[in-house]
Amino acid sequence: MISFPNCKINLGLQVLAKRRDGFHDISSIIYPLKLYDVLEIVPGESFMMNTSGYKIAGEQDSNLCIRAYHLLKDEYPDLPPVHIFLHKGIPIGAGMGGGSADGTFSLILLNKFFELGLSPERLKNYSLQLGSDCPFFVVNKPCLVTGRGEILQQIELDLSEFSIVVVFPGIHIDTKWAYSSVNGSSKITSLPDIASAHPAFWKGSLLNDFEEPVLRKFPELRDIKDTLYRSGAMYASMTGSGSSFFGIFEKNQIPQLPFKNRFPLFRLP
Repeated sequence: MISFPNCKINLGLQVLAKRRDGFHDISSIIYPLKLYDVLEIVPGESFMMNTSGYKIAGEQDSNLCIRAYHLLKDEYPDLPPVHIFLHKGIPIGAGMGGGSADGTFSLILLNKFFELGLSPERLKNYSLQLGSDCPFFVVNKPCLVTGRGEILQQIELDLSEFSIVVVFPGIHIDTKWAYSSVNGSSKITSLPDIASAHPAFWKGSLLNDFEEPVLRKFPELRDIKDTLYRSGAMYASMTGSGSSFFGIFEKNQIPQLPFKNRFPLFRLP
């Protein structure tokens, strides 16, 4: 059984108060993009996982696909072993949610594969144990995301009339450092109200609180955002805690960008 975990971008990201459980309350619009990994699950005599594509750093046991399997195995001890094959087409540590998508899609795929009958709500509860932005990928539609990431409100937002380019500069941003570098939004705004306008009006209003500290630490990244605007983007921003930036352009009017030979670029469409 095979599926195709997709990535996401954040349209605005406000970091609010730190919670007693150590997490932060946030407010963000998360929008799914059609850039995919490939995830396959087949029966196996023993549990095994193989990967290809972008190299995944860290210990394999920390991979969210493996954690997803063992999360269900704890609940269903008779769950048979499987082989998991994951091809990474989404960059690692890019703020695009690739790892979170892989973990959540593993839960969804295992649910179908073994006919466990888990409801979307139960899948969201399981996925929250993998990561704060994992529940989004159960819904996988434009959402206002609040709480630590588990409160999802679907919104009407369609960017299919535009073209989007995502630039990954290859710098890994530590999420823990990013949260420690943000003081919290001093001005809380209604992100859906801003996003309801044409993207040409988003600049200066739809803001990512992580962007300022990341650009302070890595000033060379500012050139990516500036170049996207100089090249005709209506709106450009960092996604998640970085380091990827994206630009929204008129349909089929993404120019040849000057850093195309330095960084991976993803044009959608």
